[in-house]
Amino acid sequence: MSKTVKVSHRGPIAWMTKNSVAANILMWICLLGGVFGFLFIKKEVFPEFELDVVNIAVSYPGASPEDVEQGIVLSIEEAINDVEGIEKISSTSNEGSASIVAELEEGEDSQQVYQNIKQEIDRIRTFPVDAEEPTVQLAVRQRNVVTLVLYGNTTELALRNLAEEVRDGLLSSPGVSKVSLNDVRPMEIHIEVPQAKLNAYGLSLQGIADNIRREVLEVSGGSITTQNGDILLRVAERRDFAKQFAQLPIVSPRTGTPVLLGDIASVKDGFQDVDKYATFNGMPSVELQVDRTGNQTPLGVSESTMAALEQIRPTLPPGLELAVVQDRSDVYKQRLDLLMKNAIMGLVLVMLLLTIFLDLKLAFWVTMGIPISFLGAMLFIPAMGVSFNMISMFAFIIALGIVVDDAIVAGENIYEYREQGMGFLDASIQGARDVAMPITFSILTNIAAFAPLLIVPGLVGKNLVRHSSGGLHGVYRVFV
Repeated sequence: MSKTVKVSHRGPIAWMTKNSVAANILMWICLLGGVFGFLFIKKEVFPEFELDVVNIAVSYPGASPEDVEQGIVLSIEEAINDVEGIEKISSTSNEGSASIVAELEEGEDSQQVYQNIKQEIDRIRTFPVDAEEPTVQLAVRQRNVVTLVLYGNTTELALRNLAEEVRDGLLSSPGVSKVSLNDVRPMEIHIEVPQAKLNAYGLSLQGIADNIRREVLEVSGGSITTQNGDILLRVAERRDFAKQFAQLPIVSPRTGTPVLLGDIASVKDGFQDVDKYATFNGMPSVELQVDRTGNQTPLGVSESTMAALEQIRPTLPPGLELAVVQDRSDVYKQRLDLLMKNAIMGLVLVMLLLTIFLDLKLAFWVTMGIPISFLGAMLFIPAMGVSFNMISMFAFIIALGIVVDDAIVAGENIYEYREQGMGFLDASIQGARDVAMPITFSILTNIAAFAPLLIVPGLVGKNLVRHSSGGLHGVYRVFV
């Protein structure tokens, strides 16, 4: 039995329904533009952000926690206490080291506050003589993709040198741009001069130290302007290894052979005397962290890393192993697969159910609304500075359920008016108009449910997106 309903042809829904050319143009813009936009979306495991925290570390070898607090911590706290933009200062005094964490106020320019803190610390002249230079860093979220561990029963120096070779091998891969060594002691050169040698050549330890300091300078000498361009001048006498230091002349007589540092002293590569070491499965280890840079994708970095490992592993000495303890691209791939699987299932179910119970043509166009909606979002995401990551993919999964439900509701309502005898145009206008308000408020309800996460202030709010995932393929410990 037909039912006559007068349908108004005014309003945006009616205009878009009557102007099929405009609707088709908009559809193709969303489809093609979305695909094009997806190619330029930054792809990462978790979004990048600064933590609004400045970390200050000072090494004071051999000092007790009380000496560290009196000589280091109190001086730094007093120096930075009046810096604008700091909300809270937390300090820890350990044996031989100090750690100060300055948490910044919400909305402050973190780079500017960091520079102000660094300038204040550089002005401190009351540090103990044996204290080393403070390290000031603005904490940022790392873009780690793959974590590797090189381990085996060998010396610390041999393991470190081999880790450097592994890093060079990874960096030779076209898809890997940044590899860092973690949880390792800083290297230093150990020079030991016997007292007998000092007496024989009339030398002192301070004199040898001053001589070494003069010989290892690396400074810029400016430039010389010529007709063919500028020539840069530089004194490059930097030395990095013990065998290079051993060649330094210590005594240079007017006649005869110069006495080299290696002739009077034991010169060895070594490590700073700090209580820190790492083990993996009970054996000494070095951690290598492969990070994503620029427009690299987690999947691309992981694939390049695994390909490089296939070439590096056969070259390792017997007894040494290189294990992958974490690959965060696996979590990224799992979330991406879940999104794609849900999208395909949604498309198939909507198309199948609406075809069975309603109409094939209606089912097709209702189903097309799902990819059009998502690709339309991809068109605007790059301009908004949003990346394709674990958080945004979770949002897409939630939105997918909403879009599928709303598509079914709208399609069923249009079909109901067609069953009442309305024409295609009037049924489309009235059916979409009836559910426009309920659909809008259902979407706003979901937005309201998650919107509070955007306004959680400070470090806690930024850490809401920090997740831990994946398992370790061994027992990995770092001791400090």
